[in-house]
Amino acid sequence: MEGRGWDRPDFVYVSGDAYVDHSSFGAAIITRLLEHFGFRVCFLAQPDYRDESGIREFGEPRLGFLVSAGNMDSMVNHYTVAKKRRKADAYSPGGKSGFRPDRACLVYSRLIRKAYPKAPIILGGIEASLRRLAHYDYWEDRLRRSLLIDSGADMISYGMGEKSILAIAQALEAGIPISEITFIPGTVVRTRDLYRFFEPVLLPSFEEMRKDKGRYADSFGRQYVNTDPFTASVLAESYGSQGYVVQNPPSMPLSMQEMDDIYALPFTGRAHPSYDAFGGIPALEEVRFSLTSNRGCFGGCSFCALTFHEGRIVQCRSHDSILTEARRMTQAADFKGYIHDVGGPTADFRHPSCEKQLKKGVCANRQCLFPQPCPNLKVDHQDYLALLRKLRALDGVKKVFVRSGIRYDYCMADPDPAFLRELAAFHVSGQLRVAPEHVSDKVLALMGKPSFAVYRSFLTAFEKATALAGKKQYAVPYFISSHPGSTMKDAVKLAEYIHTMGYQPEQVQDFYPTPSTLSTCMYYTGIHPLTKEKVYVARDPHQKQIQRALLQYRRPENRALVLEGLKQAGRMDLVGFGPSCLIRPDQQEGNKKPGRGKREGGTLHQPRMGKKGRKR
Repeated sequence: MEGRGWDRPDFVYVSGDAYVDHSSFGAAIITRLLEHFGFRVCFLAQPDYRDESGIREFGEPRLGFLVSAGNMDSMVNHYTVAKKRRKADAYSPGGKSGFRPDRACLVYSRLIRKAYPKAPIILGGIEASLRRLAHYDYWEDRLRRSLLIDSGADMISYGMGEKSILAIAQALEAGIPISEITFIPGTVVRTRDLYRFFEPVLLPSFEEMRKDKGRYADSFGRQYVNTDPFTASVLAESYGSQGYVVQNPPSMPLSMQEMDDIYALPFTGRAHPSYDAFGGIPALEEVRFSLTSNRGCFGGCSFCALTFHEGRIVQCRSHDSILTEARRMTQAADFKGYIHDVGGPTADFRHPSCEKQLKKGVCANRQCLFPQPCPNLKVDHQDYLALLRKLRALDGVKKVFVRSGIRYDYCMADPDPAFLRELAAFHVSGQLRVAPEHVSDKVLALMGKPSFAVYRSFLTAFEKATALAGKKQYAVPYFISSHPGSTMKDAVKLAEYIHTMGYQPEQVQDFYPTPSTLSTCMYYTGIHPLTKEKVYVARDPHQKQIQRALLQYRRPENRALVLEGLKQAGRMDLVGFGPSCLIRPDQQEGNKKPGRGKREGGTLHQPRMGKKGRKR
């Protein structure tokens, strides 16, 4: 500040993450954008949250504090789905945990309010965005109020935030009190009355929802179909004597030129040098040589928060913008010739799903891909293919990978096989990660995913494309256990499919009820918020543990849980020595039978053979 001749900053950005000046980190984008428009911004990374003095490093800013938990929700960052404390934090120096508090936005805001009672506080980032209205909190197993109420902050900038934060900054610069800035799209505000707002839609009050889960399902259903910037209404949630929390419609999507301008900001691509002694920031290494191609997702997966945060309208950068960044990347001293990814939420989405979206918005009560691709869906990989070809041709580039994931149903809807062929030939490093998530069509329907038959068709097509490329590559599936709707019989069905695959997946995700997803609403209420149908939910931790164990049934430590699950599902036919059996009988029960293999914890373990004859 002294070197720049500043007496005080305009904004102090408080973050739960370490400072990384890279465009994959939201804090870097927001602060660089404000700097570009002439605002003086200081960045307070991971302040000491145990002492009020930690928040006073830069003094009181002229316009306000911007507060974010970081690139992840702090509770997801800290705890596994089993609610056990994680030992590492990829967004902290050296990957060590303990640098940020639980519920970081709430803690930082309260510290600021205590130190500077009148300073404006604007919350942003994924944690604030997905807790902007009343929400189910998995870690406390209860409905919590809007973060705006609990934190004492003045406003939330939700979604990706570039347009809203700039509008907020300009309004504050113009001298408008924070309490009067109630009109900006992409913001949530507190108010005593609703006279400022045009035709607000009244959601059930917090007290109603706290008493009746069905009312929360009603509220969430209305919110879910109100995420389109062209058609959304103002939403208002009552908190009795504390007034209302009001959500303005989302910000309009960024144009290609606006996206290009943002990614042309002077990011250094580095973590702050002060972290070098600790080993740097692990999260940066994951994205340092990757390229962001798009934002938004019209995939509509029920367990994903993208609809609530980034929206369903896909926004893209131009080829020139991406190629410019790639050329700069190749000049890095430690660039080895490999671009690790070119994508976004879904790599192969490079345009809105249909022509009308940029004029009339997305359909409120209809998905683009589920349960079948919409007749108006524009399926075309040509632009993405052209981009990948240009990147492959750059000097210094040996290989361009696609790792952020493709939608196999979107891929199968494309009558032109060129993309899948080039993907297999040039952009897969031996394994292609895809996400069928489950095998039960009943569960898949609740997930917002296509029938499992579509995944099988994709596997066949990918195998043909791989053979045509003269390579040996494999599709590696991701599965989710204990998603709402998944009974023990469904979990066993998934385990049987894994058995037929011939290998056990190392990465299995037990369903994690994170804030503001359709699946989390189902988990909490037992009701699908859009259809109002009742949904079976495995909420008991032990039942969830069994469903997860079934997906890794070969592990000796899981045997007792797997056996319990098979008994509950009435599938004891899967205990034995037959080729379809998941586990062997317990030797101590006198069910001895000679066989090849070795004993592990009382279980006769017979290795399965992989395609090359290696033991799996």
